[in-house]
Amino acid sequence: MESFRFLGTIISQDLKWELNISSITKKAQQRMYFLRQLKKFNLPKTMMVHFYTAIIESILCSSITVWYAASTAKDKGRLQRIIHSAEKVIGCNPPSLQDLFALRTLKRARRIVADPAHSGHKLFVPLPSGRRLRSIWTKTSRHMNSFFPSAVGLINRARDPH
Repeated sequence: MESFRFLGTIISQDLKWELNISSITKKAQQRMYFLRQLKKFNLPKTMMVHFYTAIIESILCSSITVWYAASTAKDKGRLQRIIHSAEKVIGCNPPSLQDLFALRTLKRARRIVADPAHSGHKLFVPLPSGRRLRSIWTKTSRHMNSFFPSAVGLINRARDPH
């Protein structure tokens, strides 16, 4: 299978994300060793949370807005197990992989909406009421789950008072 690494993300010819997620999983599991060592040395919970956020969660979120929507449930489960393991070690509930994706997608989408010079800015079209964005029409679920349609849906849900 043809693949290459671009800015730390492994992109395969068929646009499947197994290789990238395997790489992320391996890196995160290696860092979990250090989190367990911190637990053995009785480090305060707040320090372990900071370590997890900076060292492990940052790896899990590496280009998550690109690969998350197109990844398989099996691959997402592998990454979620790492989060669950960290939860057991630290003793608190870190955000789920779905929550991390939603937070990162919203953050990136809001930056695009605020920047009229961005090439994707024109995809965020407000409805006549101005309260919500026009949904992006798609033919396939793969496209529906991609960044821009997902971002529009997340922004609309965040703006909804209900």
